[in-house]
Amino acid sequence: QVQLVESGGGLVQPGGSLRLSCVASGSRFSIAVWGWYRQAPGKQRELVARIPEGSSTNYPDSVKGRFTISRDNAKNTVYLQMNSLKPEDTAVYYCNVIQYGVNYWGKGTLVTVSS
Repeated sequence: QVQLVESGGGLVQPGGSLRLSCVASGSRFSIAVWGWYRQAPGKQRELVARIPEGSSTNYPDSVKGRFTISRDNAKNTVYLQMNSLKPEDTAVYYCNVIQYGVNYWGKGTLVTVSS
């Protein structure tokens, strides 16, 4: 069983930056796939960034060039650096892990982009 705890959300002005973190515990081995998803009010949860171990990252067009996902295997941690934030980036951001074919989710952290 993998437990995930996100941090780093908050209120930021348009054009600003935030860095989200997610720490995993309960896994004996390096996490296979890390991901960040988000869900805005009234919308479906969507993929924001994904980083499989030993493979390249991928992003949807909506965040490409502005968001960067990175992982620190030694710390069992994944980060999401978000730059040039827009009001439409406002959402609850969820950390996701796929380990041994099972999906695990954090409880989410709220990001609000507003002036």
